[in-house]
Amino acid sequence: MSNTNKEVSVLGLGAMGVVIARLFLDQGYKVTLWNRSADKADALVARGAVLARSAAEALRASRMAVMCVYDYRAADAIFAMDGVAAAMDGRLLVQLTTGSPKDAREAEAWAHRHGAAYLEGAIQAAPDQLGRPDTPLLVSGAQTVFAEAEPFLKVLAGGIVYLGEKASAAAAMDLATLSSIYGTMLGFLHGARIAEHEGFDVAEFGRIVAGIMPTFAGFLQHEGAVIQSGDFTITQSPMRISVEATQRILQTAQEAGINTEFPTFAAGLFRRADAAGLGGEELAALIKLLRQ
Repeated sequence: MSNTNKEVSVLGLGAMGVVIARLFLDQGYKVTLWNRSADKADALVARGAVLARSAAEALRASRMAVMCVYDYRAADAIFAMDGVAAAMDGRLLVQLTTGSPKDAREAEAWAHRHGAAYLEGAIQAAPDQLGRPDTPLLVSGAQTVFAEAEPFLKVLAGGIVYLGEKASAAAAMDLATLSSIYGTMLGFLHGARIAEHEGFDVAEFGRIVAGIMPTFAGFLQHEGAVIQSGDFTITQSPMRISVEATQRILQTAQEAGINTEFPTFAAGLFRRADAAGLGGEELAALIKLLRQ
């Protein structure tokens, strides 16, 4: 294994892995590749990458290894390949495969058993958004390991957020942010149905929502601080307002004859919170119900 700090092995050449490898090549790194389907490496090899004959060979080629495959089942299958466990000794594995906190803990334990340092990462961007100053990348693992890997990670993303030494932290935060995104998306799609039913231009609805998002983001940041403080005295939005608002959304959907699944769920949660005596507290007090 060479001691140069500009060598990296990339395992996995899906849409994300291809871009990861290309970015390293663009920055003058010696890049060794491995993928189950070798033909996916052709364009990268033409640009100077080296194609390894096996995953173990790719790992032996560099101190730094970046893995980005479909899921942890695919990652575990690679770990089980001939020679891979032995090749891990002395390596630093940056795992960018999407998984759960449990997956991350188990992968870190496996890596440590075989003599490797380990970082868990979660890319919160599409492949074509990699390599930008604001590309978000969540990272967790031992701080000394992060310090070594950071120059490599900065090639991929400028918006790195280090979440501490627990390997599971990046996966957990990735799921937490995705929960926010999917919740917003469900609400947006239900709003689109309201707009359609009333004959509105749904594209215009999208533009209106985009315009309020910066303000909404600031509100969510405030509510997060409220939860962390534990003080749910009303500061911005009384819970009772949302109890009434979600009930109106549900009633509108019922009257319009459009799908009611999302507002039924939302209104039901807020009614339960109100019944539990939380109506006179800040909106974020809903988390008390979710903690039960």
